Amino acid sequence: MKSNRLLEVSALQKSFGGLQAVDVDSLEFSKNQITSLIGPNGAGKTTFFDLITKFQNPDKGTLIFDSQDITALPSYKLARLGMTRTFQLTRVFEKMSVLENMQFSGSSLKYESISRSLIKGKMLNNFERELEEEVDRILELLNLSHMKYSYARELSGGQKKLLELGRALIKNPKLLLLDEPLAGVNPKLAEEILDIIQKLSIEGINIIMVEHNINAVMKISERVVVMAEGKIIADGNPDAIRSDEKVIEAYLGKVDE
Repeated sequence: MKSNRLLEVSALQKSFGGLQAVDVDSLEFSKNQITSLIGPNGAGKTTFFDLITKFQNPDKGTLIFDSQDITALPSYKLARLGMTRTFQLTRVFEKMSVLENMQFSGSSLKYESISRSLIKGKMLNNFERELEEEVDRILELLNLSHMKYSYARELSGGQKKLLELGRALIKNPKLLLLDEPLAGVNPKLAEEILDIIQKLSIEGINIIMVEHNINAVMKISERVVVMAEGKIIADGNPDAIRSDEKVIEAYLGKVDE
């Protein structure tokens, strides 16, 4: 019987000097679910994302993705396996158009060198046509079609968030990790982004999201995992998390404080 576990984390640790940034004994993420990772500032959420996507190397720990041990793999190989992410601070190519940003992200998975591409000229032409069709589909989903030929530097902060999301989607991910997708975004666009995230989940993309907007988290998440001081202190559905005393204490402090 095929496992429903998509990502398994065991004994994952990372320290910076004397500070234990992440110390997660065991955590599993299931398929077909929107999971949010929340916690107060400095809880270790982004570092945890960095570790599981290999933008930082853990001090110790084991990572299993879709039944494959990925502990020793670099981030670009994880992308090829279907794990992609976005960042708190958007990472787009400002001097390239929206279309070029998308094409670059899509083509980097398919062809590893110019010489290899030249040998496969006809295949490359077919791929480029299919890639642009997929770009158009994603830009339509993200409401960015009208900016297709605009330079990325011309986009608003929220639109750059959408473009970065598009660059992740063009890789056809099994697992999409979103690091504060609503940060710095106006309320109207935040609602649009939440709708998009839900549509992606319905389409079968598994999502783990770090987000400080608790109302948004509770609105769309099926599961909420709470971190504090690098550790997991709570894990459950939104209703259970709302009333968890350890979560309330982590955010608000103890009564005598």
